[in-house]
Amino acid sequence: MNTRAPEAKSQTMSDTEKPTALLVLKDGTVLSGRGIGATGEAVGEVCFNTAMTGYQEILTDPSYAGQIITFTFPHIGNVGANDEDIETSNMASASGVRGLVIRADITNPSNYRAAGHLDQWLKARGIIGLSGIDTRALTRRIREKGYVDGIIAHDPSGNFDIPALLAKARGWPGLVGMDLVKDVTCGQSYKWDEARWVWGEGHKQATGLKHHVVAIDYGVKRNILRCLASAGCRVTVVPAETKAEDILALAPDGVFLSNGPGDPAATGEYAVPEIKKLVASGKPVFGICLGHQMLALALGAKTEKMHQGHHGANHPVKDHTTGKVEITSMNHGFAVSRESLGADLEETHVSLFDGSNCGIRLKGKPVFSVQYHPEASPGPQDSHYLFERFVKLIEEAHG
Repeated sequence: MNTRAPEAKSQTMSDTEKPTALLVLKDGTVLSGRGIGATGEAVGEVCFNTAMTGYQEILTDPSYAGQIITFTFPHIGNVGANDEDIETSNMASASGVRGLVIRADITNPSNYRAAGHLDQWLKARGIIGLSGIDTRALTRRIREKGYVDGIIAHDPSGNFDIPALLAKARGWPGLVGMDLVKDVTCGQSYKWDEARWVWGEGHKQATGLKHHVVAIDYGVKRNILRCLASAGCRVTVVPAETKAEDILALAPDGVFLSNGPGDPAATGEYAVPEIKKLVASGKPVFGICLGHQMLALALGAKTEKMHQGHHGANHPVKDHTTGKVEITSMNHGFAVSRESLGADLEETHVSLFDGSNCGIRLKGKPVFSVQYHPEASPGPQDSHYLFERFVKLIEEAHG
């Protein structure tokens, strides 16, 4: 793909077909195809996801706020959409994903759990999509040159002002320095006791909840809350800017720091001081993804923007505490810098793809976190043990 070409024709569109959607990258590349989902335009950071399943969970993951997702798997939409696979727990707002890019047209759903067509689901949620482009070429461009900002536009009449779209793509400030948590966090605290999905039964209310966990919502996914409930935790979810004193006043047995979007250093301006207080309280603390990054910041480490990020459901991670390798789901564009880890921090997990940090533990305290998503179930459920590890720390803290 010539990244400086004024237009890159899709391999799956005919020469006579008029494009109804564009992806305009800030380097001048214009990718044309067929519009799907909502109409309009949206600017964001373009990334790619390599998962073969779970497109609906991905599109509703609040951690993707501010991003346009390119799916490398060609068959997106073939199993339709349903209400059970929505991951954003804040139903008062959309997850924040700006758009999606796929290769093949969306087919009619063929799955017993499908409640509707993905195209209609995208329209209902206001998500703009583009199909019919060479997603392999776009993925190679991101892999080789790194993240790129762009704008996705869908107009059924095919009328586009490309110079104006390019100006908007180039004018977007990018995710570095951007706090997106305020767009996806809950407006007020609430209780959660729904358990993980069971074949033939769906989601049921968890029972035997022995421990009280306060989860700080930086963009938390529903299945994280379900995993906590299934591990025996009664969960209270609180907004991202909740003060540590108010959290401790709820008398939690443990505190959970959730996943979320944007730059951890930006959100950390108000979150890190509170996390420091929570760690100092002696309560067990467990963080995932953005929660992992901000815990690291609170413990003196640094974060950095990644070249292309990790987005997929087949990432191998080694747990140094057990010596085992697990297949994980990942979604992050920032990472904790290994070189910045102090002597009081132990690196517990590492990516076997690129060696980047994937987990830390504070020596001498019941505080740990991981960079990946142990709640996800793309097939393997290798990482669910981390919720049991958290509960064990809670039980040990109680003596």
